Formats: sequence, C-alpha cells, structure tokens
Amino acid sequence: MNRIKIPIILVNFKTYAEATGKNAVRLSKTAEEVSQETGVNISVAPQLADLKSVCDTVSIPVFAQHIDPILPGSSTGHVLLESVKEAGAIGTLINHSERRLKLSAIEAIITRTRDANMISVVCTNNAAVSEATAALKPDIVSLEPPELIGTGIPVSKSRPEVVTETVALVRHVNPCVVTLCGAGITKGEDVAAALKLGTKGVLVASGIVKAKDPRKVFMEFAEAVLSTE
Repeated sequence: MNRIKIPIILVNFKTYAEATGKNAVRLSKTAEEVSQETGVNISVAPQLADLKSVCDTVSIPVFAQHIDPILPGSSTGHVLLESVKEAGAIGTLINHSERRLKLSAIEAIITRTRDANMISVVCTNNAAVSEATAALKPDIVSLEPPELIGTGIPVSKSRPEVVTETVALVRHVNPCVVTLCGAGITKGEDVAAALKLGTKGVLVASGIVKAKDPRKVFMEFAEAVLSTE
C-alpha cells in the first residue's frame, strides 16, 4: 500500500450529473486543491468515460469504478484492466453494491490488479463478507451496508459495532489489508468516528458529490482526518 497515502478519502462519482463530464474534471480539481492544502490523501473514482480526462488533469490518485475479469480480446462492452490503467487509473473499485459480482469474479479481478501493480478496493456489505474477502488478499476492503447508502445515516455512528467487528476480522485474516467504511458519510464528524473505530479512511459518494458546496465538505473531511492523527 505504499502507492497511496493512508488515511484516504475516496470519492465515488457514481453516475451523478454533478460529477459527469466537465463536472467530473471540476470536482476532481477541487479534490486535488484540498488535498494539496491539507496533505490529506483524497482520491476520486469517476465514470469510465471521464477517466482519462480526469487523470490527465489532476495528480491525485484516480480509481476506476469497475473492471471486468477479462483478458484483451473479444469481450464487447466489458471494461478491460489495461484500458483503465492506460487512461491513468491506479486502481479500481470491485463489487460495489450497485455492481455486485460473484466471488470467482472478485478473486479474478483482485489477481489481475495485483499482477498489474494496481490497487484493489473491494466493497463488502457486512463483517462476514469482509472477513472472507480479506482472505483473497485485496489491498483494501471497504465496508458499506447497502441499506445505509445514500441515506445520510453514517455507518460509523449508526452501526459502530459492525465497523469495529469488520476491522478486527479483516486484521485477523490479513493484517496487510486496509479497511475503509462507507454509506451515509456526510460530515467531518462521521469521518472522525470512522477513523476512531479503526478504519483507515472512508469511501463516500453523494455526501460530497451532491453537496451544495463540495469544497467545504472536502475541507471538513480532511480536517477530520487531521484531527485524529
């Protein structure tokens, strides 16, 4: 994990209009500015179509939202690791709750990212799945209870026991795996709570992307990270 700085704030742009096309570039620039001002690692995961334009514009780490477990060849409509790496992505999200995969596919993608020296961020929905995923040796496991995604109810405050259990289980299986959490993270205090529970950062989306003042929220999140160091 020496390829990125921990703790990390990883922002998933999803397919929100506020983070599509020129808006994706604009939001990524804001993330970069706050990261440079505070020294906190802020990374972004734009849509596939915006990946290269974002990577060409900013110096912060950029992740793909998804890749498929395929090799170069005749896989029309799939997402090839080599293409996102060529665009400038340093890693990818895997198994987001809105893009669920079979275990065999998750394992295959983790292997492909490892072989390509890219970072794998596997999203999980509970402590047990997180534990099983850690055995596959991803770089990062991100706990996101799907029922809390987009609700504004932070997992770090509403389900703290799930976060601490996940951190402990992942650490027991593979202490090299970094644990993040997400779902409902909208305030700096939510980020601080997540870090105090033992995670090494957060995976967020609408809390920043759809905020009236994304820069203000970026700064609040970054300051929360600094306050726990």
